[in-house]
Order: sequence, then C-alpha cells, then structure tokens
Amino acid sequence: MDIDKIKQVLTEQLELTEVIVKSDGSHYQITAVGDCFESLSRVKQQQLVYKPLLASIADGSMHAVSIKTYTPQAWEKDKKLQSLL
Repeated sequence: MDIDKIKQVLTEQLELTEVIVKSDGSHYQITAVGDCFESLSRVKQQQLVYKPLLASIADGSMHAVSIKTYTPQAWEKDKKLQSLL
C-alpha cells in the first residue's frame, strides 16, 4: 500500500492532526497523533489505527505494522525529549 494512501485513510477516518508513515517493503511504521486517543488504553488506541487498515493487512499488501499513538500534548512532550538526546 502506498504511504500517501495510508496517511490519507488514517487522517480522514480518525481525524488525526499528524501521521508519519515509514515503509520498508511491506513493513510499515506508523506514528499517529490525535485527540481521538485521549481517554483510550494503549490497546484501544492501536485497534483504532488498525481498523481502517484491516483490508490491506488481510490482502497481504501490508505485512507487518508497527504503531505508535500520541495525543497532541504527549507528542509535543515526546518530541522535546527526543531533541534532548
């Protein structure tokens, strides 16, 4: 699946403020940022991101998916911490 298509699908269906997708063949790393993750457990956050991608995972166009989710506030905090490293 095309990286831009993944970003589009996730942004439209989950109303995310930011989506970063990296790919190594059929292996994808997704970072999703949005208010929709605010009161959800980590498992529920990941399920929310997986749901729009299930057809692509099922047909094999996406073999492996790694997901990191953040609220906008947590994302800003993480980016600041990363800049200190």
